[in-house]
Amino acid sequence: MEEWLTQRAKEMRHEPVLYERRLWKLLRDRRLGGLKFRRQFEFEDGPYIVDFVCFRHRLIIEADGPQHEDRAEDAARDDWLRSQGFRVLRFPNQQIENHGEQVIGAILAAADERLTRD
Repeated sequence: MEEWLTQRAKEMRHEPVLYERRLWKLLRDRRLGGLKFRRQFEFEDGPYIVDFVCFRHRLIIEADGPQHEDRAEDAARDDWLRSQGFRVLRFPNQQIENHGEQVIGAILAAADERLTRD
């Protein structure tokens, strides 16, 4: 495993941004529909770090600040993650802030869709 990637993921877990903290409060300890999420998980083959991942449902959740608008790097990263069998849900910070119920609903719907499809 890439040492720098592991170190960066560790730093991100210890110093999460505001909206990642808010999502983690909902996702941790199986609080959201019993779903088990890990945060700031590194995919060494990518190499990428994702905000939150639920392996059982092959679901990745990203909290996106303004730096993520129309970035080719994010598109390439998402393509790679999809090629690994994951579904990627991206939520702008403002949606997390102002429409948290919609975010929760979308996550639960995606997890349910994965279960019924598999």
